Amino acid sequence: MEGQKVLINGDRLKASLEKFADFGRTENNGVTRLALSKEDEEARNYFRSCCEELGMIVSIDDMGNMYALLEGETEHPPIVMGSHLDSVKKGGRFDGVFGVAAGLEVIRTIVDSSIKPRIPLMLVNFTNEEGARFEPSMMASGVITGKFEKEIMMRKKDENGITFEQALKAIGYDGDKKNRLTKATALLEMHIEQGPVLEAENLTIGVVECVVGMVCYEITVSGESNHAGTTPMSMRKDALFAANDIIAEIRKQLGKLDSELVFTIGRMNTYPNIHTVIPNKVIFTVEARHKDPLIMKQVESVLQDLDTSVELEDCSLTAIKLWDRNTVWFDERILEQIEESVKTLGYSYKTMASGAGHDAQFMASVVPTAMIFVPSIKGKSHCEEELTPWEDCEKGVNVLLETVLSLGKQ
Repeated sequence: MEGQKVLINGDRLKASLEKFADFGRTENNGVTRLALSKEDEEARNYFRSCCEELGMIVSIDDMGNMYALLEGETEHPPIVMGSHLDSVKKGGRFDGVFGVAAGLEVIRTIVDSSIKPRIPLMLVNFTNEEGARFEPSMMASGVITGKFEKEIMMRKKDENGITFEQALKAIGYDGDKKNRLTKATALLEMHIEQGPVLEAENLTIGVVECVVGMVCYEITVSGESNHAGTTPMSMRKDALFAANDIIAEIRKQLGKLDSELVFTIGRMNTYPNIHTVIPNKVIFTVEARHKDPLIMKQVESVLQDLDTSVELEDCSLTAIKLWDRNTVWFDERILEQIEESVKTLGYSYKTMASGAGHDAQFMASVVPTAMIFVPSIKGKSHCEEELTPWEDCEKGVNVLLETVLSLGKQ
C-alpha cells in the first residue's frame, strides 16, 4: 500500500449505521435505545460480535464500558476510538453510535489492508452517556475518571424504580474494575456536530479544540399576591412583571459580551399560577456557555448584580449559582495531527468548540484526547430528524483513519 492513500468503505459504514439503528428504530426512522435496555443489549451484542470477527479481544469493566483491543507490534498504551451506543427517547441514528461505527470501520479497513498496527488499537463504547434513563449524563466515563462516585451511581433509578446496578446485571454487562481504561496513547471521539455551524459555513470537518465551560444560575423574584381585579397597578408587587424586566436586561447585557456566548432561560415557574391572582414568586434558570473563562466571569458578574441594574417594582431578587464547569481543552498534539490529516485529504474544515458535553471531556483528564465533528443537517440532534449526509460521514471517518495511522507512526 506504499504511496497509495488508504480510505474506508463508505457503503460498509452506511450499512453499519443502519444495522445499529435497527436496535430501537422508531416509526419515523429515529432511535430509542436507552442505556442498559433490551435494545442497548442487542446493539452491544452486535458490536461485540463485529469486533470478535476482526480478531479483537473484548473486555467489560465494572460500569459496563466495552473495550475491544486489536493487538499491535508493541505494548504501548492503545490508540482508542469510540463513543456511546445509548440514545435519548426518539433520538437520531447518528448521535454517539457514529463514533462507535466510525472506529469499527477504521479497524475493518486496517485489517482488510493487511496493516499491522505498531501501537495497539482499541474501540470503546461508554455506558449511559445520555443520562436519559439514569441521571447524570456521561455517567460511566465520569466514574472511571473520578468525577462521580460509583456507589452513588449504582443506586441511581429509572422511572420504574430499577437501579443502574440491577439493569447492568440484567443485560449481562457487569464486568471487572481492572478492565477500566486508564492509559492511552490517544483517545479520539468522532461525533456529529449537533449544531448548525458546519453546514451553514459549507464545511466538512470540525477540529474540536475544547468543550466549552458552563454556568447555571437560579433567579428568584419575590413579590406579593393579591386580587387580580381589585388591586390598582400602581399598588402591585407583581413578581412576573419584574421578572420580565429582569429577563430583558439579562438578554441585553449578556448579548453585548461576545458573539460566541450562548445563554438560555430554560426553566420558569410562576406562583401561585392562577389567572385571577397576582404572581408572588417567579423562579427561572439562566444557563450560559463559552470557552473563555474571562467571559464566563463577566456573565456571573451580570447575574450577581441584577438587583442593582433593574427596576424591581418593589419586588426582591436572589441569584444562586446551581453549578458550573470549566472549559476542557483537548490535546494540542492530537489536534495538530487531526488538522494535518484533514489537509492531507483535501477536505474543508474549521477549528471549533463543542457546546454539548461528551465522554471525551471527562476522559481528557486522564488520557490525551480530542474530537472530530461532521455536519448535522439544520443542526438537528436528539430528535428523529437528526441526519448527517453519508458523504460527510465517510469523509469524517477517513480523517479518523488518517489520524490513527499517522499517530501510530509517531
